[in-house]
Amino acid sequence: MFFDSWNELLRVLVMTELASPILVAAVRASGKRTLSKMNAFDLVVTVALGSTPATILLNRQVALWEGALALVSLVVLQFVTAWAPVRFRSVRRLVKSEPALLLYEGRMLHEAMRRQRVAPDEVRQAIRAQGAGALERVHAVVLRRTAASA
Repeated sequence: MFFDSWNELLRVLVMTELASPILVAAVRASGKRTLSKMNAFDLVVTVALGSTPATILLNRQVALWEGALALVSLVVLQFVTAWAPVRFRSVRRLVKSEPALLLYEGRMLHEAMRRQRVAPDEVRQAIRAQGAGALERVHAVVLRRTAASA
């Protein structure tokens, strides 16, 4: 009921000890992008970097080196996705999101808010979080890939 066999428990323990340094190396190799501001692909890679070791540890059909190859492949894809937008404008438009102006000179820009799927209450909440009380006192609210800033 609690486990199938002592061998399986030992396998999970050994695989954890072997896979953990590989995961740490993969996250370190992927750079600060994985741990900081993310675009959509960075988020997908980060989630996959967390999911892959779980598969390695718990699925006996996945060998350690197969999982390590998957981790390395994800890091390489992230490097390519970070490098290509710097070199190619068309890739940049595909990968990077442009900031969106949601409020200007105290007036909410409702069409922009609809396009970005942002409710007026969310704009007000972002303004309060920045310590500004009244909308009229706010010059602009811009939705960026990290958060809205007032």
